[in-house]
Amino acid sequence: MISSVLSLTVVGPRSGFLIRSSSILAALWPISTQGWATTVNCGSKQSAHSKSSKPTSAMSRGTTSFKRFKPRMTPIEAARLGKDLEPYRLFWLEDTVAADNQASFRLIRQHTTTPLAVGEVFNSIWDCKQLIEEQLIDYIRTSVVHAGGISHLRRIAALAEIYHVKTGCHGATDLSPVCMAAALHFDLAIPNFGLQEYMRHTPQTDAVFPHAYHFKEGFLHPGDQPGLGVDIDETLAAQYPYQRAYLPVNRLEDGTMTNW
Repeated sequence: MISSVLSLTVVGPRSGFLIRSSSILAALWPISTQGWATTVNCGSKQSAHSKSSKPTSAMSRGTTSFKRFKPRMTPIEAARLGKDLEPYRLFWLEDTVAADNQASFRLIRQHTTTPLAVGEVFNSIWDCKQLIEEQLIDYIRTSVVHAGGISHLRRIAALAEIYHVKTGCHGATDLSPVCMAAALHFDLAIPNFGLQEYMRHTPQTDAVFPHAYHFKEGFLHPGDQPGLGVDIDETLAAQYPYQRAYLPVNRLEDGTMTNW
């Protein structure tokens, strides 16, 4: 069995290219593009590999594009952006506004048909309830490790299925291969699986956590080992003692503290 995947490091499942988000946004929308992350565009081989400021030279109808950025916009700004991006058929806009104020998504939804995704910071089904029941999002991004494990994540997926919301589990490298394997098995067990985010771990992490799953040509394969198919080399892990790490304080240009 296989699972389609959003990879932030390897483009798939079709041939594609990386494009600079700042040049596209500067052409699409005359606002500051500070804080935007890289776009991954999974298009056809005929798509132009361009860094031009003209978005039509790098994006066209029929391509599958991913845009991810952190919540530094107001709801009406996010709504305007979503509407401006509609001709380019993005797969989703993620974290358009801070997830805590879920009513903001209602305003965005009223103005754009660009699919919306959120949820990597959610911890339970109650965090998702309003967004799912009011169909204010299209993809729920909760992760196994943050949202109560596989059992609780299945509850979230069951609720989402009723309202035509698909999953798109968070899969950044701050989550270990154990979590990645759990997410993959979860994906394969639900009817409303949408996409799995995937970022490659470092070789050192892979050595400490040998695993059966592997990524190939845009798909994640779970392997055939029992359980989640992940082990841990405790002797090797002892060579990497814990070092405290956290995100730095985020500030605006005027020095004001702000949300990540």
